Amino acid sequence: MTDSDFSRRLLAWYGRHGRKDLPWQASRDPYPIWVSEIMLQQTQVSTVIPYFERFIERFPDIASLARAGQDEVLHYWTGLGYYARARNLHRAAGVVMEEHGGHFPSEFEQVRQLPGIGASTAGAILAFADGQRHAILDGNVKRVLARYRAVSGWPGQREVETRLWALAERYTPKRRIEEYTQAIMDLGATVCRRGKPACDACPLATGCEARRQGNPEAYPEPRPRKTLPVKAVTMLMIRDHNGRILLQRRPPAGVWGGLWGFPECTWEDATGWCHDRLGIEVRLDPPWPSLRHTFSHFHLDITPIAAQLLRTRPRIMENEETVWYNLSRPDARGFAAPVKRLLEQLRKQL
Repeated sequence: MTDSDFSRRLLAWYGRHGRKDLPWQASRDPYPIWVSEIMLQQTQVSTVIPYFERFIERFPDIASLARAGQDEVLHYWTGLGYYARARNLHRAAGVVMEEHGGHFPSEFEQVRQLPGIGASTAGAILAFADGQRHAILDGNVKRVLARYRAVSGWPGQREVETRLWALAERYTPKRRIEEYTQAIMDLGATVCRRGKPACDACPLATGCEARRQGNPEAYPEPRPRKTLPVKAVTMLMIRDHNGRILLQRRPPAGVWGGLWGFPECTWEDATGWCHDRLGIEVRLDPPWPSLRHTFSHFHLDITPIAAQLLRTRPRIMENEETVWYNLSRPDARGFAAPVKRLLEQLRKQL
């Protein structure tokens, strides 16, 4: 199959089977396209759609996103995961307002310089918004190309990624770039799936090296497996005399950066920790069943413990980093998924 056959067959398949009614495809405005591309990083389309619709309804343009507080932006991202994406999106909106007069840039390098945007995301945004020819290499495209040319190795390795970028550039046509970009992503998401690829329905099957070898699922090779370490934390769900729950904002960087959560300590000395670190006296209830949250690089075992505030010294004042949260009148702030679930359980107890 020639290089032109690759794109021609893919475009013909897209005409019959491609996704053409996604909410961010309604216009060529770069803003919703940008938001969608950030949300789609490591997240499936079906999961993204309701989040995208709520996000755009609340932040309909770059100016409204830039004006919003980070807490509210994270609130509308709660449950979507990988929260650095939301923080970077918010930061980038500010950059666009300050450095580009509120207009999303149309130059590739300017787009790449925005927080949270790499080469593939920049290429996709400019392809969809402006019809510019740029190769893309998201996870779906990596899988299609690795199988089509039987590229060995894990795509996270520099030499493997370099080869895949060369193939992406080679097969990207000069015309119908918007359709091609969507087509190759759609093919990876719906046909050339990670598990059980539908090779009989693939327009590229006759030229696919992995299919010829009879082992398409062997490509691309997965990240080398290693045992994930396990970390443990106790989350203290401290309730005051009015039924409010003590929450603290996490540091801006690191796990769940900028999100709100419960005070965390070790179970062995929770009452002493509250006295020494928070200046409060509490009565602890028996621990709730533990839950595990898995990140890409470790497991986190969470022990939730409800506690009742007995008395407090003046230094536990509400400020930008500490609040007494009213479960009956929740406001807009961002929570990690386990914290959100625990708050919902606490709310049911009211």
